[in-house]
Amino acid sequence: MPELPEVEAARKAVEEHCSGKKIKKAVVADDPKVIDGITSSEFEAALVGKKILGAHRKGKNMWLLLDSSPFPSFQFGMAGAIYIKGVAVTKYKRSAVKDTDEWPSKYSKIFIELDDGLELSFTDKRRFAKVRLLKDPTSMPPISELGPDALLDPMTVDELAEAVSKKKIAIKTLLLDQSFMAGIGNWIADEVLYQAGIHPLEIASNLSQERCATLHKSIKEVIEKAVEVDADSSQFPSNWIFHYREKKPGKAFVNGKMIDFISAGGRTTAYVPELQKLSGGAEAAKSDDKQKSKTSKRKKTDDGLNGPGSGEEEGKKGKIQHKPRARGRNKQVKRKSSDTDKL
Repeated sequence: MPELPEVEAARKAVEEHCSGKKIKKAVVADDPKVIDGITSSEFEAALVGKKILGAHRKGKNMWLLLDSSPFPSFQFGMAGAIYIKGVAVTKYKRSAVKDTDEWPSKYSKIFIELDDGLELSFTDKRRFAKVRLLKDPTSMPPISELGPDALLDPMTVDELAEAVSKKKIAIKTLLLDQSFMAGIGNWIADEVLYQAGIHPLEIASNLSQERCATLHKSIKEVIEKAVEVDADSSQFPSNWIFHYREKKPGKAFVNGKMIDFISAGGRTTAYVPELQKLSGGAEAAKSDDKQKSKTSKRKKTDDGLNGPGSGEEEGKKGKIQHKPRARGRNKQVKRKSSDTDKL
């Protein structure tokens, strides 16, 4: 599923190529599963004639800033993707449609033609995305229910340590919860835990201040690097577990060490037992009775590469309630602002 880096790559492309242009034509699919709470004709009428001023993001959600409300918002789900004709935009590999396919794609949910002839399309092959018209995206669900954005509004080490100290659940389950921290999905969670040497089933509240600091550093470095290269996985460091997490059990190795596969937070999870020890032993492993080892057979899932994520379905596994931190308003610059993975 598309995660923060993929959605951020889409946001940057839209802002760079579409800002300042008027919407000349809009075609919205008659698909109420994806187009949420409004008819396609009403959606189209709300877009035509509007000028695009920019694009914003929070977590794995993106929305267009127009010269007047309402604003179209995109919750990418499992396979949502932004296409701009003639412009390369990195996509989650299982979202991608072929270059030889018709344009706009048969999977297009919103097609927009701008006044200079540029064409934009939001596609969704799996139909788990949600496209909405919102008067104020940041104050309305699902965006209002998100935790701090992992890139634009990151927790400090002390804030992270305090937050995890109250959570007696597996650390990966916590990282996947978009109400805790927005933007981290399945592949990022696996990567940051691998880089930090933390077992995915480690109980969050067991983490020391030192290990929280290591985790904080890993989250920052992984996300910043992925965003820096516009989510182009071919440019991810070769020592990332990302490159090997879809290989078969027994044939998956990273830096010479075997990768094992289990279920954590309801998602297939890649980790290195030799480096990621479970300090809580059996007690930690029992914390989630749904987290069963899949070392002999790896279940085929929709986790992915080239920008994979854990989107909409992760959150449906269980949203974690917590008090939101009082933070300043998200800014759309270097601290810019947009699926528990429920959202």
